[in-house]
Amino acid sequence: MTRIFSGIKPTGHMTLGNYLGAVRQWVAADQEPDDALFCVVDLHALTVEHEPARVRRLSRQAATLLIAAGLEPRRCALFVQSHVDEHTRLAYLLECTATDGELRRMIQYKEKAAKAQAAGDGVRLSLLTYPVLMAADILAYGAGEVPVGEDQRQHVELTRDLAVRFNQRYGHTFTVPKATHPAVAARVMDLQDPTSKMGKSHENGAGIVYLLDEPGVVRKKVMRAVTDSGDDGVVHDREARPGVANLLDILAACTGGDPVALADGYSGYGALKRDVADAVVELLRPLQERHAELAADPAQVDKVLREGAGRARELARPVVDRAYEAIGLLAPYPWFSCCRRRARGCGRGRLRGRRSGRRVRRAAPARRSR
Repeated sequence: MTRIFSGIKPTGHMTLGNYLGAVRQWVAADQEPDDALFCVVDLHALTVEHEPARVRRLSRQAATLLIAAGLEPRRCALFVQSHVDEHTRLAYLLECTATDGELRRMIQYKEKAAKAQAAGDGVRLSLLTYPVLMAADILAYGAGEVPVGEDQRQHVELTRDLAVRFNQRYGHTFTVPKATHPAVAARVMDLQDPTSKMGKSHENGAGIVYLLDEPGVVRKKVMRAVTDSGDDGVVHDREARPGVANLLDILAACTGGDPVALADGYSGYGALKRDVADAVVELLRPLQERHAELAADPAQVDKVLREGAGRARELARPVVDRAYEAIGLLAPYPWFSCCRRRARGCGRGRLRGRRSGRRVRRAAPARRSR
């Protein structure tokens, strides 16, 4: 079975775009615990100005929503990126493989750097290098498929390039992955600006349907969605009629229909908007109910994330260790390996120090005589 990996960044509340463009595809995948890995990529949230408490809160909310959406912990590994050291260990090796030019060509870097400069903020180095960390996220697990939205295609192509380059230079180490995309609504657009993606971190939320929006709020946002002028009725044309096409794509994704065929059933925008609103509300209802149950039992979510991180470490460590050896680094000494096992709770005793490569255990306290 092909191993798949994908992640979601906790920079804002999860949206309908996240669900239709990525999460629902993850849930539909044929999953096995060792072959389906899904991650809250919290380290990626640090590339821009942020509030630490908000990152923690959104990371937990994202994990809870992923479980509520149907990511069954018995069928996949769900974890938080920063809980698995292998991501950052591998990222530096890939930085030594990537070039400055190919990172500066990334569209998202150009857009976010321009936005930061316009706001008078500095551009963090991590904003330039985060596609390399994303590549490490994927390559550490030998993933063959990466289910992503259309906007992440360029980053997966970079990952493929780095894997091929590393393999050619240092010997075969990484599986070369491919991006997979859902057929409909791979990129859900903002309801107020149908030329822009429905993103989590937009300042204006009027055109964004969040997964935890109440039904009344969902209906209001959909009914106020921007449509297009034209005398030819309701047609699916992403270039000439992006607003209407976006509504038809959403309706098709929610109901399983074809957006072009659905357009033939409407003579006006009002009926289309009402049907879209109804479809979205019904789509989100079971997810919101399950989220409420999980939010009331945070220990259950903690357990899922802890077990998922443990499984992810077991899968990633051999790959990353092999990459370290291939690129020319010395293998870790036994004392280091023991410390890593002890950090996972192996129970082999506390280490007091190192002498000539020998492990030294803390002596047990002497028993007092009466």
